[in-house]
Amino acid sequence: EAGSKVLVAGLFLALTWRFGSDFAETYRPTDLLLLVGAALVVILTCVRRSAKTIDRRFAVRIVTFQSLLLPLLVVPASNTGLVTEAAASALTAFGLAIVVGGKISLGRSFGMLPANRGVMQGGLYRIVRHPIYLGYLLTHIPFLAAHPSGWNAIVLLAGDAALVVRALYEEETLGRDPQYVRYCQSVKWRLVPGIC
Repeated sequence: EAGSKVLVAGLFLALTWRFGSDFAETYRPTDLLLLVGAALVVILTCVRRSAKTIDRRFAVRIVTFQSLLLPLLVVPASNTGLVTEAAASALTAFGLAIVVGGKISLGRSFGMLPANRGVMQGGLYRIVRHPIYLGYLLTHIPFLAAHPSGWNAIVLLAGDAALVVRALYEEETLGRDPQYVRYCQSVKWRLVPGIC
């Protein structure tokens, strides 16, 4: 528990340094918007409640680590983006609003590894079962469009693939709880309403 808090705080500090420095040079709002979402991860990790069950299998840890680390390895691209900074900022703000709304809905049940800290059914969890992950996916698309590079494409695609697998592991863990099974019957969509 303490190790995960130190790891998350360290990764956040590295991200803050990278994007804070870029913002000081370029004034790109997307840099600051990404930092807001990351700050909430640190706060909720430090105040989360104890879990009834946690999936600590090695494969689960690797997938969770990949989904957390890889998006943090993106680098601001110096070339011209595929979209304007204003468009990227607006789309990123929309995705971050979903991330923040999902984290607020989840509250102290937030965690890194798949765990049962109680079944959340309010807020954005009435629409999809993994709103935070949906929000992350929606922030990665405009970021890549604003900072196009092969490196950013690789780390974001690999990180997002790990995020989807992580969602499946979470469903496996929570699926042992009858309350979650009933919740899945009322909220059919995992990530994207009407699609999956």
